[in-house]
Amino acid sequence: MPTPKLSHVDLVVSSIERSLPFYRGLLEPIGWTGLREVHGERGEKILYLSVPGAGMAALGLREKQSDAHALPYDRYAVGLHHVCFDVPSREVVDERAQWLQTHAARIESGPAEYDYTPGYYAVFFYDPDGIKLELLHRPTYWATD
Repeated sequence: MPTPKLSHVDLVVSSIERSLPFYRGLLEPIGWTGLREVHGERGEKILYLSVPGAGMAALGLREKQSDAHALPYDRYAVGLHHVCFDVPSREVVDERAQWLQTHAARIESGPAEYDYTPGYYAVFFYDPDGIKLELLHRPTYWATD
């Protein structure tokens, strides 16, 4: 039986034209090299960035169709709080944090070790729409893979 995991998450962004380069630049160096376009239930374009291979994980980007929730995004309202991406080493967390700084992304905290679990090393930051994201390395997670 396959290991249970989250298959995909779709984010609604204000502009795919602005968000796609951010997410591709952030995620391609850590293995998120797949890109596929599909159409949603309303016929809207959804771009899926993915990690190829068995047990694929994907992140969908959809452009907003409504202004019902004004920006900035409130992660403490009902909805998404943040999305976390696992990476294979602390060095990758540090390198991607440097990329974020170079691209003027707003970093909330880190890179640093946090006491959630032993060796939990992460950087917390925001995408162009203010959605909170995290890059995480947990040595115990990668050791069991």
